Amino acid sequence: MSTNEPALGAAAEPGGAGTPDARQLRMILTAVSVALMAVIASVSGLNVAQTHLAVEFEASQGTVLWIINIYTLALAALLLPLGAIGDRIGRKPMLIAGLVVFGGASILAALAPSAEIMIAARVLSGIGAAMTMPITLAVITSTFPEEERGKAIGVWTGVAGGGGILGMFLSALLVDVASWRWLFMLPIVLTVMAVVLTLRSVPNSREHAGHSFDTVGALTSVVAVAGLIFTLQEGPERGWSAPATLIALAVGLAAAVSFVAWELRRRDASLLDVRLFRERRLLSGSVVLLVVFGVQAGIAVVLFPFLQAVLGWSGLQSTLALMPMAILMMVAAGVAPRLAMRVGARTTMVTGIGLGGVGLILMALFVTVDNGYLSILPGMLAMGFGMGLAMTPSTEAITASLPSERQGVASALNDVTREFGTALGVAMIGALLSAGYRNAIDDKLGGIPDATADTAREGIANAVEAAGSAGSQQAALLDAAQQSFVDGWQQATWVGAAVTGVTFLYVLFRGPKNEVPAPAHDDKEAAPETVAS
Repeated sequence: MSTNEPALGAAAEPGGAGTPDARQLRMILTAVSVALMAVIASVSGLNVAQTHLAVEFEASQGTVLWIINIYTLALAALLLPLGAIGDRIGRKPMLIAGLVVFGGASILAALAPSAEIMIAARVLSGIGAAMTMPITLAVITSTFPEEERGKAIGVWTGVAGGGGILGMFLSALLVDVASWRWLFMLPIVLTVMAVVLTLRSVPNSREHAGHSFDTVGALTSVVAVAGLIFTLQEGPERGWSAPATLIALAVGLAAAVSFVAWELRRRDASLLDVRLFRERRLLSGSVVLLVVFGVQAGIAVVLFPFLQAVLGWSGLQSTLALMPMAILMMVAAGVAPRLAMRVGARTTMVTGIGLGGVGLILMALFVTVDNGYLSILPGMLAMGFGMGLAMTPSTEAITASLPSERQGVASALNDVTREFGTALGVAMIGALLSAGYRNAIDDKLGGIPDATADTAREGIANAVEAAGSAGSQQAALLDAAQQSFVDGWQQATWVGAAVTGVTFLYVLFRGPKNEVPAPAHDDKEAAPETVAS
């Protein structure tokens, strides 16, 4: 069972004890949204400072990637167990503790004198984020009344979807006008605001469990997620056949199988009842989030080098160019609950996925070097709006599949799915882009010195750098690299569109049932009904 304690300093609620009024609900939503924004901004913020980190710490590219990726690895691996612990000890104290750990780690990162200290700070940040992130959604699902829950989840998913791009833009601005260390000011300020708002407005809720904590399930889930995320992150860098990649994959898969077997055996006392995936709401919601965040993250891998290496834009200009897509995504996430109330969750999800697929097709068809940003903008807008529509009902489908006392686990499952999707999308679309680029540029390097040509084959950024020493062949090399990048872009985007198309068909036939309010009758006293289709 779950208990809800009134917010600190709250006046007596007219709706009864433990029932926040409209003003308090707004304050609760603001608090968890600010906390979520702090965590999300840190996922992508350091990407804009890679060169600065390499110079400051005299670090290799591999070390820089570890500084960036270790945060996501720690976050994803610990989400499920820490979400379950938050359900038990209380969601409010868990949220505050997570914010304190996260904020302290951000301060340590801002002052880090070496790469080793920076990596340690990023691990602590990931732990704090894993304590915070699932609780932000669990607070919404356990506090908001059913009629307001969809709108609140829409705000949450909008921040989760568009917050990364917004955080990257603000981080790039801080790096450009000050120093890379100043980009940590954003999560620090947001963390302080979130702690204050949480202390003032967020009520506590927790599970009174009649069974011991599933320690074995927690440990196997950590190993499984860490192994699989490590494989997806390191595979493109180390090589998919490298020993470290293969060992991580084997360990991750073995732990995942062990986790499922153990959870099936433990039944009611399990960390996560994996039998719930037989339910179409939970399974279809997870599949949609996996694809939506995978495609979004993968396309970002394509967009940044296009804007920077092909169009020659700065990091700040490039992140600003992504803002229209992020804003539309956040708007659509807010519109989605109302649309779902009118036409049903499945129809809303299908519409969103369809629009996202159309956006990918538009980008694949019309992207050119000569037309630049305008050739991809319509596709970006369609994709952003479509993905935003799909995210909210998918998140609600996952959280509605578990009881109120397990909302920390439900929220963590939602977050793990997003992180898996992000890692998978970056690995898959990034690999497709690289392969397509190399295949296309091989036939365009005639007359280029061998050493320069070999450098150009490594990637578009390498080709731009090598062009400076290509002499009279500079213009030809740049043109070859840019055109080859566009060829790789198109191949990768067509694959993303195909995956989206398969997901569209899956949700169309196997998505959650549409449940919409029945048409109003003349008898206004009649109880409301729903119609399923």
